[in-house]
Amino acid sequence: MPEVPAVFVRPARKPEWLKVKAPGSSSYLRLKALMSNLRLHTVCEEAHCPNIGECWHHGTATFMILGEVCTRACRYCAVAHGRPDALDLAEPARVADAVAAMDLRYVVVTSVDRDDLPDGGAGVFAETIRRIKDGVPGCRVEVLIPDFKGSEAALHTVLDAKPDILNHNTETVPRLYRIARPGGGYRRTLDLLDRARGYAPSIPTKSGLMVGLGEEWPEIVEVLTDLRQVGCQILTIGQYLSPSAAHLPIARYYHPDEFAMLKSTALGLGFGHVESGPLVRSSYHAHEQTESYEQGVQASP
Repeated sequence: MPEVPAVFVRPARKPEWLKVKAPGSSSYLRLKALMSNLRLHTVCEEAHCPNIGECWHHGTATFMILGEVCTRACRYCAVAHGRPDALDLAEPARVADAVAAMDLRYVVVTSVDRDDLPDGGAGVFAETIRRIKDGVPGCRVEVLIPDFKGSEAALHTVLDAKPDILNHNTETVPRLYRIARPGGGYRRTLDLLDRARGYAPSIPTKSGLMVGLGEEWPEIVEVLTDLRQVGCQILTIGQYLSPSAAHLPIARYYHPDEFAMLKSTALGLGFGHVESGPLVRSSYHAHEQTESYEQGVQASP
């Protein structure tokens, strides 16, 4: 294991490596208008993703289904929480229309938590996958799913629709779940990834971590080890950025060198692909992550 780096003290201002150009290109504006016209939501906008300008400039976006109001109140998340609107059963078709209009070949679909629904929204996930694959043959679909309150039936519903990648984020270390993710459970997250591997071993699993919430280095390594033990193949690690003063504060900023060390540690544990950097998010360069993982699998003896 590499030497644990010294703590990088949180500066008064955001470090240079976290500063990004404000969005405003013609491609960005076109995609923004398309989403508005089709009454679709993106996690890019709702979660205040720092990469929105880059991704939308290149015509890629992460669709957020099941509405824009989450039934949980994770203290790191910018997505609105409260009582959601009624389920929109036409939403999967509109997502497929947007994918076709953008001529996409790789799509990421995520959602808010919908604990108010019997299946947690799994049926809408499945219908969205099918609509995209039927409407845009050859398009690959990655899903970033909630935990469905631990329901195996809901997980199977999504997997039966045959997404190309199944992602469920771990987010943080077990010690911080109570303050950061009170509606979730660390063991539930690991169980979901383990069950997905057991039920559909041909569908790679993926997970993501934020750092900067107050975790310690050995705790991160422990999470990475746990994820490998349940067969997680693709990993993303990025810097936590507090959406507002009402959310959890940033404990510290990690230096790019530390992200490189985390990547090296994770690869040493056996992950097929690791994306680790200050601005990395679950769906950032998602198609490239999948291609890199698959090339590694093909190259393995």
